[in-house]
Amino acid sequence: MPRDMTDRVPVVSVIIPAYNVAPFIGDTLRSVLAQTFSEYEVIIINDGSPDTVELETVLAPYLDRITYLKQHNQGAGAARNTGLRAARGEFVAFLDGDDEWVPTFLEKQIRLIRSGPGYDLVYADAQLFGNSPKARGTVMQREPSDGPVTFESLLAERCLINTSTVVARREPILEVGLFDVTLRNSQDFDLWVRLAKRNGARMTYQREVLARHRVWNGSLASDGIKSVEGELKVLAKVSQRADLTPGEREALSRTVSLRSASVEVDRGKRSLLHGEFEAAAKSFRFANDYYRNWKLTMVLWCLRIAPQLLRRVYQLRAT
Repeated sequence: MPRDMTDRVPVVSVIIPAYNVAPFIGDTLRSVLAQTFSEYEVIIINDGSPDTVELETVLAPYLDRITYLKQHNQGAGAARNTGLRAARGEFVAFLDGDDEWVPTFLEKQIRLIRSGPGYDLVYADAQLFGNSPKARGTVMQREPSDGPVTFESLLAERCLINTSTVVARREPILEVGLFDVTLRNSQDFDLWVRLAKRNGARMTYQREVLARHRVWNGSLASDGIKSVEGELKVLAKVSQRADLTPGEREALSRTVSLRSASVEVDRGKRSLLHGEFEAAAKSFRFANDYYRNWKLTMVLWCLRIAPQLLRRVYQLRAT
């Protein structure tokens, strides 16, 4: 429940980092305040946002119902760490400042995390929405979760966790060292794999759509190349661990190969759009060494024979 309405320690601390989300955070906050589960507090962290004036105008009517913190820009991981340190709840829920929850989100996620043997982290599905052509379907339709959530299944990408649907116990997160602030992307993925490797950490999910995940041009996640580069940095960090099993190392190696190839496809497309044909060919050749794909083979042939025509065709498809 918002802090002004009770002096009791909340069950859940809702942590919302805010950076360039002034147009959206009003809807985000209202979706939290509409929850059927009432024993929560809301912590919003302004991470040195350039739209602070607009942000604070939107938040002004709610300041008696939230905890509002400000810091110099340090990234989403550092903002969430600030929220974790200020949190009073046994559980924490992470929500991006441009996403939303359905009214029963906390009620159903708290029920799940307390069920059975008890869990350290739970997540759910989310509806995609926004101004991007990719805003169709749900997160799990695009990135399915299959089977138990383990360190190996996270590395192998059989289970992918959407941060805005996570409810987790606060203490295990503190024990593994919070979010890694040296990572500008994929700090959440890094935390999930560290939690999963921790002895006794239990994670699970439900497939019910309990949130809305905004996909829009200009969000931190909208740059696919930077997102995958961030993931590869996390995987490189994981590879330095001395406690990996043979199966975990194999899963890690497969994912690194896949992600390295996929990011080169994106780099190739970007180079092609910019007329950098040699760089595009280099990226597509690297990717095709992994995929052995007839489409990539055709693209490479067109780059040799008619690069300008290929560029015009791709420009038409990209618009």
